Amino acid sequence: VQLQASGGGLVQAGGSLRLSCAAFGRIFSSSFMAWFRQAPGKEREFVAGIWWGDGRTYYADSVKGRFTISRDKAKNTVYLQMNSLKPEDTAVYYCGQDRQGYSRSPATFDAWGQGTQVTVSS
Repeated sequence: VQLQASGGGLVQAGGSLRLSCAAFGRIFSSSFMAWFRQAPGKEREFVAGIWWGDGRTYYADSVKGRFTISRDKAKNTVYLQMNSLKPEDTAVYYCGQDRQGYSRSPATFDAWGQGTQVTVSS
């Protein structure tokens, strides 16, 4: 599967953005789809994930209550709704697929989108 991320941009603190990750190819029900982010000089970190099959969701503590991950099977797309954005949310956001199932480690993901920049100004 190929993934294409979009929706990043520049927003003021407290604002909102919605990221999209379009998948080209079949996503199996056993796949775990997730958003990661990477700030300059830092490692790629897990943000949110969702089981493609039953829609169960998982979040990093730093975004819980502010971000919502969802998927639209008909459109083969995963979304990340980001509200109450903070300057520390500034990073390149990547979507990924792990065909083996649930994981918060980027090392186990076998497909990645190209990344989309999110910049939150204070």
